[in-house]
Amino acid sequence: MDAPDLLAFDREHLWHPYTSMVDPAPTRLVTGASGSRIHVDGSGWVVDGMASWWSAIHGYRHPVLDEALQRQAEQFSHVMFGGLTHEPAVELARRLVEITPDGLDRVFLADSGSVSVEVAMKMALQHQRGTGRPERTRFLTVRGGYHGDTFDCMSVCDPGGGMHSMWSAVLPSQVFGERPPASDAEVPAWAEGLRALAAEHAAELAGLVVEPLLQGAGGMRPYSPECLRVFREVADEHGVVLIFDEIATGFGRTGTLFASESAGVRPDVLCLGKALTGGYLTLAATLCTDEVARGISGSDSGVLMHGPTFMGNPLACAVASASLDVLATGGWKDDVARINAGLQALHELDAPEVRVLGAVGVVRLDHPVDAARATEVALAEGAWLRPFRDLIYTMPPYVCSDDDIATLCAGIAAAVEAG
Repeated sequence: MDAPDLLAFDREHLWHPYTSMVDPAPTRLVTGASGSRIHVDGSGWVVDGMASWWSAIHGYRHPVLDEALQRQAEQFSHVMFGGLTHEPAVELARRLVEITPDGLDRVFLADSGSVSVEVAMKMALQHQRGTGRPERTRFLTVRGGYHGDTFDCMSVCDPGGGMHSMWSAVLPSQVFGERPPASDAEVPAWAEGLRALAAEHAAELAGLVVEPLLQGAGGMRPYSPECLRVFREVADEHGVVLIFDEIATGFGRTGTLFASESAGVRPDVLCLGKALTGGYLTLAATLCTDEVARGISGSDSGVLMHGPTFMGNPLACAVASASLDVLATGGWKDDVARINAGLQALHELDAPEVRVLGAVGVVRLDHPVDAARATEVALAEGAWLRPFRDLIYTMPPYVCSDDDIATLCAGIAAAVEAG
């Protein structure tokens, strides 16, 4: 089929994320990708300001990742993980234990970010059962968060302004504190409220789930690192399992390899995904402490009750280790700092609010974005963006050049003006 036929079939039969099948939003045909750019039919080569929803940190067709994928494919592409293991999974687990905060020594390899969070929540629930507190079945979190689209994940997303409010009547009821503040000066008052809330519900809380330092799809809000210390203190005070969802923030996006490093805080459970494979294949990991693992073993089943068909997929594990090889060179630190410097140009825009953190640039308008129009004018500037709600933002590949970042800023400026 030629391009018009492909797009016509797509419109009639393919569901895209958060899109109606009756009145679908426009889609554009990608015919190639290389480095920081994707080739969009009708627009040519444009800078991918989304890094394929924040995952393609090394860009496209990276030779190290390509070679790892091909080498593993020549051996075997997949075997079940039940009763079997293989070098790519073992090596990836070894590397993750090595680079994550000390004590996160147990690794569960899942399919996707949402599944990683589901597994983390199961870990917390089973840990509480295994330590003699089966009545602890609820989770403490904060407003403004987003943790995925699967069922339990939806229950810890923002209950009012988030994407899943229509499901509130059928989701498990969780406990929500206020959004973490951006200013250090506001932390004490916020912390007092969170501590009071945790104390009120302590007897029923299994875990505390948050995105460290940056709330992603719930609103692209950075917050003070001091809040991470408060989360740790609250969890310790009440015997609650602290879960950090670093699916969006992990692997350098906020300026440190993991966002939790900004406050020197170690969670009990860590969720990773998105950039884990450099955007090549779907893979996620849930890491936990030995204490959590022992609690799970003491629960009714004695085992963690989860086991995806494609758990530990060798292709994904091999390319993930290759991505870690690229990160290990350390060049990403300079790249993220350079991107951050380039994104400071967004502060010159006439907009209610601009937020820049690491390799993340966000412009908030005072009204909902006309996403179709904003996308169109950004493409005319050579930038692929995906605005949502009142936000126009970018989380680009680390391999973007200074010219690429300037192009993205021009695209955002055009989208703001078209707003």
